[in-house]
Amino acid sequence: MNTHLLALQLMALQGCLGAFDTLYHHELSEALPQRVTARLELSIHAARSLIYSLLFAGLAFWTWQGAWAWVLLGLFIVEIVLTLWDFVIEDRSRLLPATERVTHTVLAVNGGAFIALLAMNMPQWQAAETGLAYTPHGGLGIFLALCGVGVGLSGWRDALAARRLWRLAAEDEAGAEETLRFGSGAKRFLLTGGTGFIGQLLVHALLRDGHEVILLARNPRQAAWTFDGRVSCVASLDELPAARRVDIVVNLAGASILGWPWTAARRAALRRSRVALTENLVAWMARAEHKPGLLLSASAIGYYGRQALDDRSELNEDAAPQDIFMSRLCSEWEQAARGAEAHGVTVVRMRFALVLGQRGALPMLLLPVRLGLGGRLGSGRQTMAWIHVRDLLAGVAHLCRQHERGGLANGAFNFAAPESLPQLEFSRTAARLAHRPCLLPLPAWPLRLLLGEQTDLLLEGQRAVPQRLHASGFRFRYPGLQGALASLM
Repeated sequence: MNTHLLALQLMALQGCLGAFDTLYHHELSEALPQRVTARLELSIHAARSLIYSLLFAGLAFWTWQGAWAWVLLGLFIVEIVLTLWDFVIEDRSRLLPATERVTHTVLAVNGGAFIALLAMNMPQWQAAETGLAYTPHGGLGIFLALCGVGVGLSGWRDALAARRLWRLAAEDEAGAEETLRFGSGAKRFLLTGGTGFIGQLLVHALLRDGHEVILLARNPRQAAWTFDGRVSCVASLDELPAARRVDIVVNLAGASILGWPWTAARRAALRRSRVALTENLVAWMARAEHKPGLLLSASAIGYYGRQALDDRSELNEDAAPQDIFMSRLCSEWEQAARGAEAHGVTVVRMRFALVLGQRGALPMLLLPVRLGLGGRLGSGRQTMAWIHVRDLLAGVAHLCRQHERGGLANGAFNFAAPESLPQLEFSRTAARLAHRPCLLPLPAWPLRLLLGEQTDLLLEGQRAVPQRLHASGFRFRYPGLQGALASLM
């Protein structure tokens, strides 16, 4: 039995399993490069990927003899230590989905098998003259070499992501003294959508300010893990006793609207995640013995529908909706929230523009720019209204303080920066900061063919202005796009 050849075949299998784990789990389902809490895990992944890159490329065509065999043994030992460390860090930082746990187990077993098989050849290799003996393995060797290139690129990607996340963590720690104030005294907040991009940042801000947080989450265990057990989590509002006092409710839940085409089933799912959930929230308020004082319910500037490209008028909170799906969806969502007004709750409908942050839509928008493929989308003249995520959080805190002072009435607030600009100018600004060209146009027709009506989210704009936020005394930290993108890029 040729243990060397069998070991290389198992290494090829390891390469396939590792590619699946990286693409499906780390990049797609878990989005580790966007999580500040995953920075140490990504650093370990980068180091392991470098070792695997050397192993794949080095063993594809050569036998390591003499002193090189001892180097190979040392690489195996370091890889085993890093793998065990990775297991510990993963268990401390996040709750792994079942598929990832199974994949990691198979990777560990397979990795142990090929290392053991190669170790069986060590005495013979160590006794030979020091050098790398050319040992071709045909197509298997070529495949292993390609695996080496792929895992090397993946490690480089993880290293860059880890570096960025360590820097962000340092900036967050340095700015910890800039704690947002949501009012005087500790309050109890109930949040939906608390594990999303905006929700996680809001929960951390509330905890820093000394408030108690209850999360309504589909997976309470995962949610509790996300916040190190510092929040209470429920899977249903029925789990909250009627006598449980809640001061402020923040409703952020809603399935991502950009993705699969808006079929009838998809539209029904979007309505359930927004309208039906909000109706359940209002029903809970109706039976609660102590009514919350304030409901801050998310919506979007999609409420205003399409704005003609040559229409330069500003859309304040009094602008009317249109008879198209995204506008109707926001209207129904807001109407469901307004049901809480009948129970004496102050209801604020927060109409979010594009939220710029390290997660959410911005990384996807910046990817073609970073690759030098940025440019005009459709006409490029559609207005992009946006808001920096720090201003969004500060706006939520501002409204909570306004409510405490008794100066907040029912109504809608546009959460959009004072400066809105055409999509092409947005791309040019990002490209300038990334030191990339901005020349490649993307016509509208392939997007409409692929995405259908939801293409309006990309090709149509709304010049929404924060009239009521300004009138209430709120001041933006990032009123202009240049400063906002510079802080994130």
